[in-house]
Amino acid sequence: MSENSQFQFGAATGVGSMPGGDAREAAKTAVGSFEDFPFLPELPARGPGADMIGRTAGLLVELYARVEPSGWRLGDRPGRDTRRARSWLREDLDALEEHTQEHQGPLKVQAVGPWTLAANLELRNGEAALSDPGACRDLAASLAEGLRPHLAEVRRRVPGAQVVLQLDEPSLTAVLRGQVRTASGYRTHRAVDRQVVEATLRDVVGVHAEGPVVVHSCAPDVPFALLRRAGAAGVSFDFSLVTERDDEVLGEAVEAGTRLFAGVVPATDGPLSDPAGSVMGVRTLWRRLGLRPGLLADAVTVTPACGLAGASPAYARQALAHCVRAARSLADNPE
Repeated sequence: MSENSQFQFGAATGVGSMPGGDAREAAKTAVGSFEDFPFLPELPARGPGADMIGRTAGLLVELYARVEPSGWRLGDRPGRDTRRARSWLREDLDALEEHTQEHQGPLKVQAVGPWTLAANLELRNGEAALSDPGACRDLAASLAEGLRPHLAEVRRRVPGAQVVLQLDEPSLTAVLRGQVRTASGYRTHRAVDRQVVEATLRDVVGVHAEGPVVVHSCAPDVPFALLRRAGAAGVSFDFSLVTERDDEVLGEAVEAGTRLFAGVVPATDGPLSDPAGSVMGVRTLWRRLGLRPGLLADAVTVTPACGLAGASPAYARQALAHCVRAARSLADNPE
C-alpha cells in the first residue's frame, strides 16, 4: 500500500524499543501514551532474542539463527535462541492484546528490514549475509514469508486495528555506500546496487497489502527517494540529522503523499524543551520548502529521535508524553 491518502495515521507514536523487561508495563505505557497510534514495544534489555536482530530472526521461515560470540549466525535448525525469541514475541503480543481490546485505528508493529538483516546476520563462514547475493535473496524471501502470518496474528488479536508495519533499516545507508565491515574488520563489503536494494525492499513492502509500511532509520542520509519508490508510505528518521541538502527530496516526498515520522524528541535522558520548541525545526523546514502550514498535521507524525532502550523508564514515559504534546503544538500552531 504505497498511497496513504486514505489512511489516517496518528499525530504521534513511539519508534519501538523501550527500557526494562516487563512486557505488560511497556504495553501499558505504549498504549496509554498514544491512544490514537499505539505501537508494539520491544524490550532488548531482556537479552538475545529480544534485540531487534534476534527478534526478527525468530520470524524467518525455514531459516534459523543462533547467538555466537560475534553476533547472530544462520544455522540449520531452530535452537533455544529461536525458541526464546518467539516466546518473548508471544509475551509481547499477549501484553499488547490485553491493553488494546477497545482500540480502533492505526497500530504500529516493527521488524528489521531485509538489508539491515543481511548486514547483521552471519553466514556459516562468519561473514555477513550481505557478502552473498543469493543469501540476501533467500533472507528477504524468508522475511516476507514470516511477516505474513505475524501481521495476520496482530490483526486477529486486535480486530479494530489498522496495522502499520515499520521496517527498521539503520544499516541501509551503509549497505548502499559499501561501509559494512567484513568479519576481519579490515575491509568493507561492496556497495549493493541501488536498483537491487530498491527491488528487494519493494518485495518486502508488498507483503503488507492491508496497510501502510513505514521505513525507519536513525542513521544520517536516509535515502528518502529510494524508499518512496520502493513503496514506503512513510519514512521515520532522526530529525536532528536532516540538513538543507535534504530539502529537495523531503519536499518531493511530502508532495507525493509520503508521511514524515519526524524524530524530534531526544531518545536518551536529558532536559526536554517546551513542546513548541521541539517542533520548531519542523515548522522551519516547512517554511523553507514553501509548503502550506495547514498540511503539517496531515503529513507529520511526531516520534522520539530513535528507540528508547537506552533511556531510564521514567524518561521514556516522559519522552512519549512529550511527543503527544509536541504534535498537539504542531497541529494548533502550524505557523
